[in-house]
Amino acid sequence: MDRNVYIENLKSQLDKWNTEMAKWEAQAAKAQAGMRAEYDKQLATIKQHQTQAAEQLRKMQAASGDAWTDFQRGTDEAWAAMRKAFENASASFKKRG
Repeated sequence: MDRNVYIENLKSQLDKWNTEMAKWEAQAAKAQAGMRAEYDKQLATIKQHQTQAAEQLRKMQAASGDAWTDFQRGTDEAWAAMRKAFENASASFKKRG
């Protein structure tokens, strides 16, 4: 896959996740104390993965020439972890939302 297309796809996905997370944060802010703790836990987990995914994206953008292919594997792994955390959080918020 072309480097620029790959990076744009990553940016687009990260933007979508950020938009959904903002909705969840608003939902968590309205939750009762017991539910709030669970929401906060889910949000903390996904934010950790989001930070890792964003860092991998920055590395990809800064990588020159063929070096970006080395970062692609790490980025794919970070994105897979983020996707899984996002799906878990999404299921949790939909059940309670």
